Amino acid sequence: MNILAIGAHFDDVELGCGGTLARHAAEGDQVYVFVATVSGFTNQYDQSVRSSEVARSEAEAAMNILGVTQLFCGNFKTLEVEFVDALNVEILKLVQNLAIDVVYTHWVGDIHHDHQAVARASLHSCRHVPRLLMYRSNWYHSTMDFRGNFYVDITRHWDAKEAAIRAHASEMERTGAKWISFFRNEAENAGQRIGVPSAEVYEVVKWLQA
Repeated sequence: MNILAIGAHFDDVELGCGGTLARHAAEGDQVYVFVATVSGFTNQYDQSVRSSEVARSEAEAAMNILGVTQLFCGNFKTLEVEFVDALNVEILKLVQNLAIDVVYTHWVGDIHHDHQAVARASLHSCRHVPRLLMYRSNWYHSTMDFRGNFYVDITRHWDAKEAAIRAHASEMERTGAKWISFFRNEAENAGQRIGVPSAEVYEVVKWLQA
């Protein structure tokens, strides 16, 4: 199968579906990742927190850990992504040129501006993809409920997911171990629901059974 994971920033897919991508790669699927933004950003005082060059370098290391076939990088500015045709077209071209069978993307109810725009673009541009699932890549509250109803056992691939997250060394330095502890707990809780040590959970948009 040909798999496409879509994220707004370098680190989103690692957090949201990294274990699943590692599992796909281990099973011989072709795994592609598209990240919409350059991912560098500044703080409220206009001081650089993470450069785009560092973000991309760390993402490339993370993709190698997960076994991703190819990383595609957009040029949209961080925190300025909108649901516009330029974004739709980039995603649609990948879907068509790579003959994508399964898409993992942001949850449409995510309150992060970039995540929400990318989610909407994914729903629009992947409307002919047979299988489409949404993930969460943060812990922000939303006025919508994430209806996690599809589980993937990542017990054998948690270590790859954690290593891929840790590859974002600049973010690890900024946030400490919060990402690791939060998503490990999420994976363990999801796994407990289905009787395995670790799992990732998604909200299904559609799943066409072949």
